Amino acid sequence: MLQLKGLAGQGITQLDLGTTAPGTIGEYWLHLSDNGIGEPVLLPIVVARGQHDGPVLGLTAAIHGNELNGIPVIQRLFRTIDVKKLHGTIVGVLVVNVPGLLKEQRRFNDGTDLNRIAPGKPDGNVSEVYINRIVERILKNFDYLIDLHTASFGRVNSWYIRADMNSEITAWMARLQNPEIILHNKPNDGTFRGAASSLGIQAITLELRDPHVFQFEVIEDALQGINNVIYYLNMLKGEIIVSSAPIVLCQRSYWMHTDEGGILQVIPRVCEEVKKGQLVAEVRSIFGKLNREYHAPEDGIIIGKSVDPINPTGSRIIHLGVKTSIVETGG
Repeated sequence: MLQLKGLAGQGITQLDLGTTAPGTIGEYWLHLSDNGIGEPVLLPIVVARGQHDGPVLGLTAAIHGNELNGIPVIQRLFRTIDVKKLHGTIVGVLVVNVPGLLKEQRRFNDGTDLNRIAPGKPDGNVSEVYINRIVERILKNFDYLIDLHTASFGRVNSWYIRADMNSEITAWMARLQNPEIILHNKPNDGTFRGAASSLGIQAITLELRDPHVFQFEVIEDALQGINNVIYYLNMLKGEIIVSSAPIVLCQRSYWMHTDEGGILQVIPRVCEEVKKGQLVAEVRSIFGKLNREYHAPEDGIIIGKSVDPINPTGSRIIHLGVKTSIVETGG
């Protein structure tokens, strides 16, 4: 164990689930790397090890440093877990991108998006080594992963899930969240979820609305959804709560971008259904003259949208989910 002065929790260099005694909750600071003057970069991790054997469920938050809603989800879950009755282990990584969070920015401190380079490289650059050590020292312990995200600066999201709906287990994990939208999305794009899938870990991504704030309604929704998964995996006994609201399933999605700069106004709300040809955005000059209108290229639903009116050419407009249908809820 590392000796940490002034910090609650034990210092570790590798996540060893056996360090936490059965029927207890342990708090740890994992020494992952060092900064430019040799000070340790420490990740906060909490482990609930059940009194009984069972699977390992991992929860990760803030791989983007400005995406905060996942942090209180993990905090609240661990305040309510009955480890004496728990079958298996639940691991919460409260902040994955510690340097980014401390700088209040999405990306890692070298400007890299950690969620595009997983699993990284053990002998790569700063960000590649960082994410590789997370995969090797933390992720490989999991059987299941729920990765908690939000939109980034200047954008807002619906409450939606990214999951491979061709996988029976991840499809159920997604439905059990009771989200507004599920986006069928195979985990093969350099994401942390993709790294998990390549290791045989069943994984989904939760998109919990908006960046750099705590939004307690969606935090409560996510907490219930994660508890539903815990009950589904028979880690604890409890009632799976199913929402009566329909869930929209999108088979694919894409972002529309501007081709002219100016003051941007995006018209539809998140979760609003739009029709092909419907006006979705306007760009005006700084003097207020209408320069450009943008229309939906096909029928779909607004998964996310830009709310930043300052629009350089090539900025995002809407995240459009297409080929939609209604799916059954968790149950």
